[in-house]
Amino acid sequence: MAATAQQPQLTLSRRRFTVEEYYRLAEVGVLHEDDRNGLIDGEIIELEAISVRHADSVMALTEIAAVCVCQEARISVQNPIHLGPRTEPQPDIALVRRRRYRATHPTPADIFLVIEVADSSLSDDRDVKLPLYAAAGVPEAWIVNLNGLTIERHSAPRRGRYTQIAIAAPGDTLASLTLPAFIVPVAQILVSDDELGSL
Repeated sequence: MAATAQQPQLTLSRRRFTVEEYYRLAEVGVLHEDDRNGLIDGEIIELEAISVRHADSVMALTEIAAVCVCQEARISVQNPIHLGPRTEPQPDIALVRRRRYRATHPTPADIFLVIEVADSSLSDDRDVKLPLYAAAGVPEAWIVNLNGLTIERHSAPRRGRYTQIAIAAPGDTLASLTLPAFIVPVAQILVSDDELGSL
């Protein structure tokens, strides 16, 4: 009986990048400035295309923030925040301290709250990004659940998770705990203009 040749075992290892390496990849042209990606726990993650509903919700939230907290905070839309040596996500909105950020992206000490607008990304936002935000000490994180028609406010980070959760639906308003002037009528974000007129 002929012996069967053993196939060599192929061992794959995952390569995690630091923030410095991530930017170096952009400098040498591996990543391009028009690419939509972020660095999450050392992994380069390609961001999903932005749907019409997603974009509209981000615009509506930005307009509310501009009216409510423009004297207290700067509004950063889909820009990086620096959470550590291997993590620079790009939340849909970050409300950050009023200063210039010429040497570094906002860090947890600068951040009042972050907002993620979720349709198909809901599980990633809840299971991946929220624990990273909590572990880094971001005091408050919101998830706008487009399909579930709710806005979740996560606060009081402790040991890598948020220990307090408030959930608001159309007809409710939701206020930030770190920026109390930021008050969002949920229907303005999650309900169409036609439906809003009937509320």
